[in-house]
Amino acid sequence: MNVVQEKVDKLNAILKVQISSEDYQSKVKTTLEKYRKNAKIPGFRPGHVPFGMIKKQYGKSVLAEELNKISNDGLYKFIQDEKLEILGNPIPVENDTFKGDLDNPADFEFSYEIGFSPKFDVPLSSKKSMEYYLVKVDDKLISKQIEDLRKRYGKLESTDEVGETDMVMGLFRELDSNKEPKEGGVEHNSTISMEFLSDKKAIKSLKGKKVDDSIILDPSTVSRDSKDMASMLGIEESELDGLSKLFKFTINDIKRMEMAELNEDLFNKLFPAGDVKSESELKDKVASDLTNMFKEDSNRLFTQSIYEYLMDKTKISMPESFLKRWIKLSNEKPIDDDTLDKEFDGYLKSMKWQLIQGKIFKDNDIQISNEEVMDFTKSLLVSNYAQYGMPAPDDKELTETAMKLLKDKEQVNGIYDRLTEKKLSDYFQKNVPMKEKHLSYDDFVKKASGKKK
Repeated sequence: MNVVQEKVDKLNAILKVQISSEDYQSKVKTTLEKYRKNAKIPGFRPGHVPFGMIKKQYGKSVLAEELNKISNDGLYKFIQDEKLEILGNPIPVENDTFKGDLDNPADFEFSYEIGFSPKFDVPLSSKKSMEYYLVKVDDKLISKQIEDLRKRYGKLESTDEVGETDMVMGLFRELDSNKEPKEGGVEHNSTISMEFLSDKKAIKSLKGKKVDDSIILDPSTVSRDSKDMASMLGIEESELDGLSKLFKFTINDIKRMEMAELNEDLFNKLFPAGDVKSESELKDKVASDLTNMFKEDSNRLFTQSIYEYLMDKTKISMPESFLKRWIKLSNEKPIDDDTLDKEFDGYLKSMKWQLIQGKIFKDNDIQISNEEVMDFTKSLLVSNYAQYGMPAPDDKELTETAMKLLKDKEQVNGIYDRLTEKKLSDYFQKNVPMKEKHLSYDDFVKKASGKKK
């Protein structure tokens, strides 16, 4: 058996697998002899069926199967021996039948297309700095966080008059066109949070009102969306169609959040270790916690910026025709040309990033060991337990659970993806110069969500 490579261009080649009769004859004969021993044909004792009859019945299919095996083994051995870096897998040359005759077997030749993995440089340099966004932890942000903490440990108390941040409890009653209670209309007790209203007219109509006061109100002006409005009125979302916009809202109670006092009692609740004993120390602690909290987001944004830069600046040519045929042939479900054309750019983008990522790993000898996979999986399990307020089991049980999890191919792929992302992020932070840029919290959130200022 011999494999010959014929270069088409820098990205494509043909591999021709040449198989002689000596490569397959004995293997085919051995397989047919096994068939003969096990064949059950009327008129013949087991194991005494004439070889010629077995060969006539099964010879062509056994030969085809053996040729396929020899061809595949030869292809991948050649690729490995020659250290060929290819994309996807070899595929039969389009509209090219093999050379040879299954009815009169002698020499055979099978031709396959391969697409080479392109050569390219990753445009990262110690001279090229990238922006590293940080949240500006200023007095405004610290005060907002402390206010939220005080609310969390505060208590709701009834008050006389609706203010800007109060919770207003009352009865919604649907009205007819004459502003009279609609017969069979919607009636439901609900709560309006003044703090989250954006409709200025609704805010004005509610502010200053007292218990037992009533106003005409459109529920859509005090709800976020149709789902929230349906919940507020105690109906299904599908029932909103045809619903009146006129509702009478009668106030039953007004609750105001009385924030917790900034005292030792609150400090101990927030930080049981006792490392905060004054308002000044609380501000320092909150500032430190906020900085650490945003660190992961800053790292993620930094990695995202480098990803966008590399995808834009890295020049890579792909064997596109080969890849389209390979996708069609290897896809589990049939895919038509129109669908492939629509999705192909996204596929190329994904493959381009995989190539860039792979080159960074290879050039810098970045590897993921089995031990790292196990430790990472166990850390994910510990986080899951903590999320539900449960203590993590001992290391033996944790290891056993992780091993079960790692038997699931989908889970393994997800874990490797997350580990790969972490390794890349660590590499970028150590090797790409950072140009720190502080943003306000609101601008940082816009940047993180991809929104423009």
